[in-house]
Amino acid sequence: MTGSVLYLCSAKKAGDKHMKKIHKKCNDSLVTMTELVLPNDTNPLNNLMGGRLMHWMDIAAAISAQKHSNRIVVTASVDNISFSKPINLGNVVTLEAFVTRAFNSSMEVFIQVSAEDIPSGRKTETNSAFFTFVAVDQTGRPIDVPEVHPESDLEMELYEGALRRRQLRLVLAKRMKPEDANELKSIFKLQ
Repeated sequence: MTGSVLYLCSAKKAGDKHMKKIHKKCNDSLVTMTELVLPNDTNPLNNLMGGRLMHWMDIAAAISAQKHSNRIVVTASVDNISFSKPINLGNVVTLEAFVTRAFNSSMEVFIQVSAEDIPSGRKTETNSAFFTFVAVDQTGRPIDVPEVHPESDLEMELYEGALRRRQLRLVLAKRMKPEDANELKSIFKLQ
């Protein structure tokens, strides 16, 4: 363990099963996964199939969420994934994922994808997305996860934007009324 437990504080309410809340660094959940694009991974244009990339992204993000929560996790949502640049046959794909913020039992995971053509030395950022995972116990019920302690400028920026992204996801899923999304309203100065 790399010093992931920063400090402990009292739980939110008396009688909680977990009497202490653990805080972990974003870096403690960092996952780097590398894949080689083989012929079976490509479409007729010899580019990586989008579904294969989404599969790899889901795996890397799930491992990151598991590292943060030390629990089984399930994918709850995936934000927009745009395919702006093709990833070619023979490219080495690197996926980097880490937890940006935790909310009770759910965690937002940021994932960045790059493709490298090793013979030419060209490396290109190709995709990024936010995944949301929920930690569950052995019976499949949601369970509390550690809070996130951001350190770098990027981690702090992603952490601060996570509540707005969460509220947007909840509004779009019709699990929150738009008028209750205070963080979103503050962007548009609707308060």
